[in-house]
Amino acid sequence: MEGSQREIRKVLIANRGEIAHRISKTCKKLFIASVCIFSEFDKDLPYVRHADEAILVSSKTKTSPYLDIDEIIRVTKKTNADAIHPGYGFLSENAEFALRCEQEGIIFIGPNHKSISAMGSKQSAKIFLRSYDPTIPLIPGYDGADQSIETLTREAIKIGFPVLLKASAGGGGKGMRVVENSSQLHEAIDSAKTESQRSFGDSTLLIEKYFPNSRHVEVQIFGDHTGTVLHFSERECSIQRRHQKVIEETPCPILPDSIRSKICQTAVKIAQSIHYTNAGTVEFIYTESNHLFYFLEVNTRLQVEHPVTEFLLDLDLVQIQIQIAQNYSLAQIGFPSQHSI
Repeated sequence: MEGSQREIRKVLIANRGEIAHRISKTCKKLFIASVCIFSEFDKDLPYVRHADEAILVSSKTKTSPYLDIDEIIRVTKKTNADAIHPGYGFLSENAEFALRCEQEGIIFIGPNHKSISAMGSKQSAKIFLRSYDPTIPLIPGYDGADQSIETLTREAIKIGFPVLLKASAGGGGKGMRVVENSSQLHEAIDSAKTESQRSFGDSTLLIEKYFPNSRHVEVQIFGDHTGTVLHFSERECSIQRRHQKVIEETPCPILPDSIRSKICQTAVKIAQSIHYTNAGTVEFIYTESNHLFYFLEVNTRLQVEHPVTEFLLDLDLVQIQIQIAQNYSLAQIGFPSQHSI
């Protein structure tokens, strides 16, 4: 059922640097005013000059002002902005922030807080998907609550080496260790837990079977308020340094068409399972030797790499985000049929 459109006249961009500049460009194209926030350190960056309004922010706590929810909400209200675009990083995947926007009557340009919570940790995402649909391929591993060194050691041996230790709450390669044999295990667990706690405030680890020659493939998806989810092809992101993506390309040059179709359909199924709205990315690994793929995680935000998809399909993904936040359906926005299912 179609809902009535919500007018967005002004967007506060709760971010900095390149992505803030990128969002304000689309706002200008749509004749929507943009408000950027900046710290004293960032006052001379180009994004500050590009926005229609620029507000200096500071935090009353030791945290970054770009992470201060109360300060961002205050500035949003002060400038009479209708909506907040979180960009990527900072508060973009913070369910508390999305809920606070909803409670304050501010449009959050992203998924709702329930979707963010469901996929917020790799551990909770796997537990949910295992119960929702056992046919969704998950990497063999351990995601239990018992985090004792004895249990983690036993589970790693049961999975079989090599294994990958991963921070449940993390990303960007932090709290991640490849373990080749049992003699490396205790030191790797201690190191991964320490880094995970320091980086994310949570030392919970997952253990997964490590596939040394696998490909990393991610699928760009969008969902709307009608329950429709579309995919916008995949991106190949296997070239990495310290688990950080260095080069992305689309389409993935080594994926057979039959596997590409299955991966994209699985991404759509996962998004539909949590009634996903707005932009997101569903990540998988693919093993060329046996043509199998496994779910990794959902990033409930716009990715740094989104321009790769935009170049391929000649689309403005930020514009689509804003239109969905205004309650337009994907059918109303309209796309060439070969780019969706």
